[in-house]
Amino acid sequence: MKGQIYFDHAATTAVKPEVIAKMLPYFAVDYANPSSVYSISRTARHAVEESRETIAQCIGADKDEIYFTSGGTEADNWAIRGSAYANKNKGNHIITTEFEHHAVLHTCKQLEKEGFEVTYIKPDSEGIIHTSDIEKAITDKTILITIMFANNEIGTIQPIYEIGKLAKEKGILFHTDAVQAVGAVPINVKEMNIDMLSMSAHKFYGPKGIGALYVRKGVRPQVFMQGGAQEKNRRAGTENVPGIVGFAAALFDACMHTEENALKLGQMRDYLITEVMNKIPYVKLNGHISKRLPNNANFSFEFIEGEALLLSLDLEGIAASSGSACTSGSLDPSHVLLSIGLPHEIAHGSLRITLGDDNTYYQIDYLVEKLITIVDRLRKMSPLYHEN
Repeated sequence: MKGQIYFDHAATTAVKPEVIAKMLPYFAVDYANPSSVYSISRTARHAVEESRETIAQCIGADKDEIYFTSGGTEADNWAIRGSAYANKNKGNHIITTEFEHHAVLHTCKQLEKEGFEVTYIKPDSEGIIHTSDIEKAITDKTILITIMFANNEIGTIQPIYEIGKLAKEKGILFHTDAVQAVGAVPINVKEMNIDMLSMSAHKFYGPKGIGALYVRKGVRPQVFMQGGAQEKNRRAGTENVPGIVGFAAALFDACMHTEENALKLGQMRDYLITEVMNKIPYVKLNGHISKRLPNNANFSFEFIEGEALLLSLDLEGIAASSGSACTSGSLDPSHVLLSIGLPHEIAHGSLRITLGDDNTYYQIDYLVEKLITIVDRLRKMSPLYHEN
């Protein structure tokens, strides 16, 4: 098969041509700073506010509850650190999970060094966080619960409504890292009792370097970026107008087609899972069989190293991953897979396939065909496989 086959849509997606077309005027024609007072800034300012309205509608929020950031990492940092410091007079305890994205985990670890206490909830073997475990962890000093909407490696979707309901009943702020979920599954922040939600445009065919934090009215995380008066004095920095416009265009398209995209990708995902599990021995599907993102399939292949598997696939023109793109340079096994109970030697042999709009069944068949050959070859070189 000629050309590269891309199976890593959880890492990033290509910007759609129609999204690029909407962004282009704001690079060189309507390029004025939206914070300036002269007339040529009005077009840019209008584009920013119109985009803010579109994004808000897509997640059931109000326009003035959307604050633009540089991406999901900044949004996570702002929500967690900002809430911790804004509410430290009420308590110093935060609840999160063992398998959050590192934007959340590293932020919580830093807060621990600064005197905050953090409880890390362990997911079950299928990657689901149980609300009862969160409830047990709550103390009279708990000020924030931060649980990802859907895991970026194994795709498990968490019981966000139930967690939000619990947090509201207990009077605790609830933040969710929804970077993988926005645009992929229906989200209504009001109905789900979400106080803060992080998102990033490049996960749903928008541009990189632009994200947003939804902050419910009445919630006041401490200001994270010092500087000018942009974003109602809550996030300084000149607005990335082309990025904001692309963000809104991509999210609107994703939200208008969420149901049909989920059906299409879910069927392809299930076909892939069936083919791999039936045709390759000693394989484990990681994550819940059905409570997962429609495009995500994560496997562990016993007796092989994930890095060797990825390099072999790349030589065959297939791009995939072994987990989060943010930790692709690490030789350590996935913290997500370890958190659900996989031993190191099996966690090392993981493969994440995340499907996108451009993938086909023919490409899946090609992937499975190559996987059969590559896995067999790599296992023949493994002393552990021979011992088995």
